[in-house]
Amino acid sequence: QVQLVESGGGLVQPGGSLRLSCAASGSIFSINAMRWYRQAPGKQRELVAIITSGGITNYADSVKGRFTISRDNAKKTWFLRMNSLKPEDTAVYYCNADIRLTIATMYGYWGQGTQVTVSS
Repeated sequence: QVQLVESGGGLVQPGGSLRLSCAASGSIFSINAMRWYRQAPGKQRELVAIITSGGITNYADSVKGRFTISRDNAKKTWFLRMNSLKPEDTAVYYCNADIRLTIATMYGYWGQGTQVTVSS
């Protein structure tokens, strides 16, 4: 059974920083793309950042230059460093990954979500 466990959310003032972590555990052969999504109240879930197995990254326009996604393959963990936070970044943040259980099987998994609130 594969689990993704997030940590690092919380309350921060505008202009502040947070780092989210997502750790995968279970019977994992390998992890392909790793992603962070967010969902604000009353809005659809949106893709924030993605990092491929080769380390290629891409970001939503709204966070470019402020957020950085990274990964530690050995620890099956990925991160989202969020700088210069704005009130509009307030949302529940979810990690997501394409995980191979064997060389022939791959599924998408989600974390439970962590609340990020940006407010003075």
